[in-house]
Amino acid sequence: MPDRQIRSAARAATVLAFTTGALALAGTAAFAHVEVESGTAQALATNATVAFTAEAESTTAGLAKFQVVLPEGIAPADVTLADAPAGWTFAATPDGYTVGGAALAPGKDATWKITVRQLPDAKELVFKTLETYGDGTIERWIELPKDGAAPEHPAPVLKLTPAAPGATPVAPATPSATVAAPSPSPTASSTAPAPAVSPTASATTAPAAATSSGDSSSPVVPVVVAVAATAVLAAVGTWWWRRRARGTES
Repeated sequence: MPDRQIRSAARAATVLAFTTGALALAGTAAFAHVEVESGTAQALATNATVAFTAEAESTTAGLAKFQVVLPEGIAPADVTLADAPAGWTFAATPDGYTVGGAALAPGKDATWKITVRQLPDAKELVFKTLETYGDGTIERWIELPKDGAAPEHPAPVLKLTPAAPGATPVAPATPSATVAAPSPSPTASSTAPAPAVSPTASATTAPAAATSSGDSSSPVVPVVVAVAATAVLAAVGTWWWRRRARGTES
């Protein structure tokens, strides 16, 4: 094979390796988020258990605290903690609740469940969430889709089916006498104590919120390793082709 073709094949292999790495990196970032689900995701359902799962992105710090803004139609007094990591505590806030405690092991996902007295009569519920790592890093999952584009830090959304025939709203619960004090605004520094999120905040009102910390980029390490391995394979293939070409010419 002529040297020109060998060089072309080597360049193509290198481009493919870096393209694969870039796609893998994009995929990693897209899968890191907070999810919400419920086995009774139906409008006006009573005593509904709502489960949250937060994916750990850092390899050096564990998840330690979550601040959740409740959607319209669910009052803090209507929510109780059903399950959480051992030792974590629950507290109501003026617009939602917090749950947290000792930081989990780095890389361990956080899961917790709440019981809602009654889900509102709506098509979907948005639970804007702030997650705090043990080192003080804050990730803000508060963004909503805009113009059909998926946000980088989407807020957890629970889709609801229509209410059952004859279902009616229950009487409002009596507000709790003890409610946690308000926290700083969502535009505070990413290393500040866990801030509150305005229930009406959108992706365009908190540009700083979408910026992840340095710890969030830790999944890049396996991608870099994969790219390096691919580049090595490409170099070996190029050497083999050159050796074969010299043998053919002789």
